[in-house]
Parts: sequence; structure tokens; C-alpha cells
Amino acid sequence: MVIATVREEQAIRQMTERLVENYTETYSAEHIESTVGAARRKFEGRPVRQFIPILVERRVRRELEKAAEAEAEAATVAVEKAAEPNTTFTLPDLRQLWSANKRYVPLAAAAAVVVVVLAVVFAVRQPVSQPPAAAPAPAAAATVVRGVVGSEKMAFFQDPKVIEALARNGVRAEVEAAGSRQIATSIDLAKYDFAFPSSEQAAERIQRQRNVTVKYTPFSSPMAIATFKPIADLLGGTGVVRQGPVSTLDLRRYLDLVRNGTRWDELPGNTAYPVRKNILISTTDPRSSNSAAMYVAAASYVANGNTVVQGQTAEQAVSPALARLFVGQGYTENTTEGPFNNYLATGVGPTPIVWIYEAQYVEATVRGQIKPDMTLLYPSPTVLSRHTLVPFGATGDRLGRLLSTDPELQRLAAEHGFRTNGAAQFAKVAAERNVPVAADLIDVVATPTYDTLEHLLDGVTKSYN
Repeated sequence: MVIATVREEQAIRQMTERLVENYTETYSAEHIESTVGAARRKFEGRPVRQFIPILVERRVRRELEKAAEAEAEAATVAVEKAAEPNTTFTLPDLRQLWSANKRYVPLAAAAAVVVVVLAVVFAVRQPVSQPPAAAPAPAAAATVVRGVVGSEKMAFFQDPKVIEALARNGVRAEVEAAGSRQIATSIDLAKYDFAFPSSEQAAERIQRQRNVTVKYTPFSSPMAIATFKPIADLLGGTGVVRQGPVSTLDLRRYLDLVRNGTRWDELPGNTAYPVRKNILISTTDPRSSNSAAMYVAAASYVANGNTVVQGQTAEQAVSPALARLFVGQGYTENTTEGPFNNYLATGVGPTPIVWIYEAQYVEATVRGQIKPDMTLLYPSPTVLSRHTLVPFGATGDRLGRLLSTDPELQRLAAEHGFRTNGAAQFAKVAAERNVPVAADLIDVVATPTYDTLEHLLDGVTKSYN
């Protein structure tokens, strides 16, 4: 419980800083912190704390946006009312227009000027009576589409620009986060319109369970490694890391270190990180998370002599090497958001090397969360995680088509670090933010079939016991 509390506090602190940065021109930091505190109190006493920061952020963003819209509405209504013919004209309360919301101060001032001018005009000349204009037709209500998604996509669905782009198409997405393998194995999907795990393998299992043939893959992300420059330099001396414009981590050499049980303090000349613990990449829980499953896919390829694992004999041969990658880690989280947030918040101490989606690092760079000593590596070889949406009806299908074909939604996905159908969009984001990503993914291997990957994950699960 202590570890969970610390992680929750770290996530709440990071989320609050992010909100202050996003709304700095609209609200004071004190107001945002107060709103966060009020939202968090609504979840007091909840036993499951893993997604509390996500739920709090969603509630706070909704309240802040709603308040901002109300301020704009007040200013607009005042101007429109002043312009109405054949009505008794009264000056609005300018103090109300001059609100504490800094973003609308210029609008309030402009409204005040317009009101005064209109007051003079209507005092001199009342217009000829006109019949009232017909009321505009009410806007069609947005279709609500409910789904469960991999946690790494929550920031995308909570982005106000994404919400607005979907609304223009008559859609409002309500999503909940879960580990991708949880989505495929243990979550009741009957109450959702779609499922959006982070891999084709998890999507395939869902399709089998629900007897669905349709699927959409609007974007993808290769697996990557987040680390620190001193750690990359240290591993470079062993040949595990190859430095360059796009640095890589040799999975074969890394597996050798793990097989031999090499500790950090045993590396020659190690003054950067001389700790007495084994060299291990931090991952999520392979029993629930897709990113850990992708780790198994890449490592099994290397352990099988650079060949995709196929058949019971090969599965049994690589299982011991795969088990060693996980059992020494101790507690692992269900979603990639957990270890990556620890990497961003706590530094090199507990998480010197972390297995992540490339999209997470790019998105964090766009948000200004990457510190100068942090760096991105690509495992050699890596695997591509194709984020696959499975619809359970017409509304889910509509969302899948929008995410795959709408130019604005594809552009916003690239801003969140995902590689979309148009490669130029992702390349532009990376270039503008100076993120050292691989322009062309060359050293990418195929993943095992769904059944084989499940067998490998079952083998790792048994090693925990």
C-alpha cells in the first residue's frame, strides 16, 4: 500500500503540473490545484487506486472546460442581447464580463465597447418592428460510444482537441483504461461498444470471443526502451548498447547478461550506477499487459536463434530464458503508464531501463516532460505494436472508421506519438520536437501467432509460482 500511495501521489503531482501548464492562460495555479483536490476527494475510500489519477484528471479537465465555456457564453449573450431590436435596453453588469478568467478579459472588454456603441445607436434610432426570426434548429445530439482502451491511449481520448474533432463528426467517446491482455481475457465487454487494445494478438482473441470479423488499426507504435544517458554509456561499454543518431540495445547481448545474472556493480568501471541488483529491463505484468507480451515476442525471437517461435518444442526451449526476464523484477504494474510515470518522476534509481511504447516517449517530449539526461533506445530487434480497435456494433464501427480516415484525428494521433497511416505526420512531430526517433523501422521482426504467444505467456506465468 505504501508503494501504491507513493505512485498515486507522483501521478497526481505530474497531472497537476500538466494541467497548470495547459491552462496557465486561463486559470491560476491555485485554482487548478483546488479543483484537483476537490475532484480527488470524490474518490476517497476507493480500494482500487490504480486509475484514480486518470479519473481525477478527466473530471478536472471537464470542469475547467465547462467553466471556460460558461464565461464565453456570458460575454456573447450580453452582446447579442444589446443588439436585439424593440427591446428595453439595459447595460449589462461589466463586472461580470470582466471575469477572473484571464483568457476572456479581451473578449469582455470588446463586449463592453460594443454594448456602449449599441446603446447610443438604439437611443437615437429605434428600428422598424420586425417579425421575430425563426429559432435555429437544435443541433443533433452526439452519439455516445463507450469503450475500453489500453492506458497508453487515454491521453489521446482525453485531449480536448480530439474530443472536439469527434464532436464535429457527431460522436462522443467515453472510455475506460485497462491493460490490453486484461481487456482480452478478464473484462466483461458486454457493456461496451468497442475494445481498443494495443496489439493485433489481443484484438484477435476479442474477435474470437465476440465472433467479430471487423477491425481497425488507425495507428501503431514500435516497442522502445526509455533510459538515461549515463546508463546508455555504461551499457555501451559492454556492447549491449550501440550509440548513434538512433541508439539501439542489442537484445542478444542483453539476454546473455540476464542469463549470467550480471549485476550493475559488476560492470567494469561502473561509477554511474554501482548498485547491487541484477541488470533487468523494467516491464509491466505479462499476465495482464500487452507491452510485456511484446517484450516476450521480441525476446523469444532472439532466444530461438533469430527465428519466430513455432511449435511446442521451440516454446519449451525458450521458456527458461523468458522467465528470467520477469521473475527478478518483483512487483510489476498492469499498464505501461505505471513504469513510465515512475521513470519520468523518480529518475534512474528504481527504473534505469524501462520497456515502453515509442509513442509514450514522443508524447512526453511534446509535453516537455523529458529531462536532458533521458534518452530513447530501440531494442534490436524490436516488434511493432498495432493498436487495433474491435467494434461491437454500428457505433463502435463508426468510431473505428473515423479514427482511421479522418485527417484531423490522424494528425492528433501523431501529436500523441503514434505512427499513423500518413508517415509524414509523425515525422513532422518528431522533427519539430527534436525527438531522435527511427525514421524507417528496419530491424522489426514478426510476432508469434496468437496461440503461440499465449503459450509463451502461460509459461512465464507459471514461473511466478
